[in-house]
Amino acid sequence: MDNQLKRGLLDICVLAAIKPEPSYGYKIIKDVKPYITISESTLYPILRRLEDSGSLNVNSVEHNGRLRKYYEITNSGHKRLVDFTEEWREIMAIYEFVTKEVGTSQASSAETGTGEAETGTGEAGTNEAEATQAEIKEGETNE
Repeated sequence: MDNQLKRGLLDICVLAAIKPEPSYGYKIIKDVKPYITISESTLYPILRRLEDSGSLNVNSVEHNGRLRKYYEITNSGHKRLVDFTEEWREIMAIYEFVTKEVGTSQASSAETGTGEAETGTGEAGTNEAEATQAEIKEGETNE
């Protein structure tokens, strides 16, 4: 996966993990684990970047005699999540286009053992076959 795309997705996953309530590093890792594996060495730079961009706030709270940092999403962070969902629709449209074209090309090649250009199959070939079948049926009806 492209590093820039993955970086953006990790940011969004972290924001989504802290959206319901403020959270701390270990819990964030645990919450995103069913969806994506993230290590502490990856998470903490993301948290710093999100804090620097204003997408989250950090509060230190004493827990078992030591300070624990809790991360809370801001309005800017919520806006990033909303923007992501809107952008994702466009990404999915592109994905559907690419996989449809790749799937059509692969299916044609798999059926014939060659590519479309070499065999004359594909959409035009299919339309010709359908026209021929219609002519045969029409001939049967006229007899």
